[in-house]
Amino acid sequence: MTQEEKQRKLDMRYLRMARIWAENSYCRRRKVGALVVKDKMIISDGYNGTPSGFDNVCEDENNLTKPYVLHAEANAITKLARSSNNSDGSTLYVTASPCIECSKLIIQAGIKRVVYAEHYRLEDGIELLKKANIEVIYLNPDDDEPEEV
Repeated sequence: MTQEEKQRKLDMRYLRMARIWAENSYCRRRKVGALVVKDKMIISDGYNGTPSGFDNVCEDENNLTKPYVLHAEANAITKLARSSNNSDGSTLYVTASPCIECSKLIIQAGIKRVVYAEHYRLEDGIELLKKANIEVIYLNPDDDEPEEV
């Protein structure tokens, strides 16, 4: 097995784990999970939801996402700030492609690789990551072949 095949298998496993982690989200509209992996170790995790201390209700009475709901990537990255780990050179696995705001955090956190499983309607986050020379890979665990973005 080539190194590339081994990496693809690892990427698929971590994406499946991110999907399972997304199940922790209380959001009804969409559940998103994220893992930060460095040296084959999960150093942080996150899912979309409300800030600590808030009720676990993500949508308002019109089923719109409340403005203070944190994205999975933001939760995983900010969780690192409260730990002794750092994300320099790590890989972020996320179940949906990052938005532009999360992409800014990814760049600033020193994450060098992003693997995501679902396209988001806006591509500006992906474009920003590519502009910052971060390796971006779309890899859906339901598909057979990865696609380099």
